[in-house]
Amino acid sequence: MNEGLAAAEFRRTTSSSHELDLEYADALKAHLRDPSEGTLRRGYELGRKAFADGTGILDMAAIHHATLRKVLRRAPRSALEEQLHRADRFFAESLSPFEMAHRGSREALTTLRHLNETMEREIQRIARAVHDEAGQLFDAARLLIPGVATEGGPVLQERLRELGAILDRAEQELRRLSHDLRPMVLDDLGLLAALQVLADSVSRRGKLSVRVESSLEDRLPVSIETALYRIVQEALTNAARHSHATRAKVRLGRNANMSVVCAIEDDGVGFDAAAVLSSKGARGQGVVGMRERLSAVGGTLRIRSRPGAGTEIAAEIPAKP
Repeated sequence: MNEGLAAAEFRRTTSSSHELDLEYADALKAHLRDPSEGTLRRGYELGRKAFADGTGILDMAAIHHATLRKVLRRAPRSALEEQLHRADRFFAESLSPFEMAHRGSREALTTLRHLNETMEREIQRIARAVHDEAGQLFDAARLLIPGVATEGGPVLQERLRELGAILDRAEQELRRLSHDLRPMVLDDLGLLAALQVLADSVSRRGKLSVRVESSLEDRLPVSIETALYRIVQEALTNAARHSHATRAKVRLGRNANMSVVCAIEDDGVGFDAAAVLSSKGARGQGVVGMRERLSAVGGTLRIRSRPGAGTEIAAEIPAKP
């Protein structure tokens, strides 16, 4: 028995309940005696029950292995090959619910990835429209101001100067909103440049000083750059709004397995990660959104935080073969 199966079998044998073990053993023995659609169906139902109860595939393999070992001790040598063939069919049938769930999960991730890509394309379109088309309208309004000013007295001219200042501030705000929606630098120059612009923007707007470090040498696929940018954006927003942090650091690189790793650390008050994840507040939904974005590109999210000890949010995306 390999170490994985041995560990799974130990966990089950030390469990307070052996109901599944006993049911599986009874059903497998029945199938080995008289294989039929009925006994295979019983294996499928046991697999579905095990999956619903949170039993893992290694646990199922341990149950199967332990039962088969006991049964085959008593089987004549001439029947071993046939018994093993029947056992394989039964075991495969018991794992069918796990396979169906895995396929459903993959389909859901594919749908989520396509949804994210569609959403980002629409955000990109809106951001460019806000940046370019609104900018043209502001320019047209400014061109009209001097002509009108020459036709009026000092009071009107002062009002028009005030109007010009308002237009300038409105354009700056729209450009900021455009950048928050989808920074063009992310598409043009890549993730590192976009994160540096984001860090500068966050630092200017509040009391949070942000530093970006990277050891990445090449650009990443667009979907991964977008996912990591959104995760850093959400993490820094949470740090600025909730943590009372004064310093934050964003690190990009690869680990020993060549997976892409992005870590965001802050020196804030920290939080109870389990409580936040179970809440329906904006912060909890933000963390869930980060995990969903990473899942869509095959990545995982790790959060280390506790009250009074700051926060580290780390995203890891495996290297593509």
